[in-house]
Amino acid sequence: MSNTKALFQRKADLTKQMRAQLDKARAEDRGLTEEERAAYEKNVTLLASLEEDLKRETALLEVEKSLIPINDSNAGAAASAGAASKDASKFSSFGEQLMAIVRHERTGGRHTDQRLFAAASGASEAVPSDGGFLVQKDFSTEVLKRLYQTGEISSRVRRVAISPGANGLKMNAIDETSRVDGSRWGGVLAYWLNEADALTATKPKFRQIELNLQKLGAVYYATDEILQDASALEAVFTEAFSEEMGFKLEEAIMNGDGVGKPLGVLNSGAVITVTHDSGDSGATISTNDVLLMWQRLWPRSRQSSVWFINPDVEAKLYPLTLGSGTAVQLLYTPPGTQGNQYGKLLGRDVIPTEHQATLGTPGDIVLADLSTYVMIDKGAPQQAASMHVRFLNDEMTFRTTYRCDGQPWWNKALTPKNGSNTQSPFIQLSTRS
Repeated sequence: MSNTKALFQRKADLTKQMRAQLDKARAEDRGLTEEERAAYEKNVTLLASLEEDLKRETALLEVEKSLIPINDSNAGAAASAGAASKDASKFSSFGEQLMAIVRHERTGGRHTDQRLFAAASGASEAVPSDGGFLVQKDFSTEVLKRLYQTGEISSRVRRVAISPGANGLKMNAIDETSRVDGSRWGGVLAYWLNEADALTATKPKFRQIELNLQKLGAVYYATDEILQDASALEAVFTEAFSEEMGFKLEEAIMNGDGVGKPLGVLNSGAVITVTHDSGDSGATISTNDVLLMWQRLWPRSRQSSVWFINPDVEAKLYPLTLGSGTAVQLLYTPPGTQGNQYGKLLGRDVIPTEHQATLGTPGDIVLADLSTYVMIDKGAPQQAASMHVRFLNDEMTFRTTYRCDGQPWWNKALTPKNGSNTQSPFIQLSTRS
């Protein structure tokens, strides 16, 4: 145990003892006895002494952390000869950096790998005020890559990285809610002209999409056992954060209310809810339900759309058929058929997720084109570590924050040129019971 940690522990024990003395007298509805008062005053003196010891220790640690070792004059030549293909200022693995952070924290800064100060950007960086170190950029980028690539929802959205100095993004979008003449592109109209006919001026109509960075954060406490193994620490850290933050991100993309988080597909003004076939009863799905959902999908989204379903929905898809007699066709193709990873419904992937609603409720089956969903972020997640949060438990605290925001590109359903049914890239089925 480091000297700083021992002093903190002693301070905590002493404070607990003093609280117990006061609580005991209060519970007995009396003041302190002479003996108890003397013992309490002694502890007050000890506590003041501990405070002074902590101040001296902290001041010394700050000086030690500011010291940069003087390099041997021959070290540069040796390093360049032995590490021509490796950047000596960077850690070779995520686990190696995490272990360096652990050593720094546990020794109170007396054993600090100088690569920690350059890990975030390749240049000298101040240590964050909470005592943590930013993770080396290539490692944090890998976590971001896993966050998006392992998600069936997040991997399909349109991602836009914003500049370091920005906290949001405003984009112009075409304000088009109808495809009838005079409404396309919000008001553009073309004419067939006879000779010498004059053109009537038209112009597109725009609306503005505003995205402001929201913060998604997660904390992980690493036990002493996991801290002994760099490879295990790296594996657990990467998997824990990428999976948990990926889960919350995908939940927001599908169901977010837009308050302190992205606006989800199913809470947008563009989602169309198709009325369930009245000929069926119970929490089921009919062939007609599927065909009606497909009918309401914006035609340009058909090649990039997928079905998202609650796992309980899948069993309802197997009996669905088209036609009758010898011309009958199965509407649903199970996973594994012709090597397909997912099942197919009308030729589009059917992906079970935890983010879809309970069977029989809106959102349990969704037909969506997520290329029409835009998400901004400020680069890779920021990660740091500290021992101070859980120093009494002898555990390291690892924290990751990711700043992002998102919303559907569409805010309303679209009226087609011909036909009365509106269309959208986002279709769900109504309640069934």
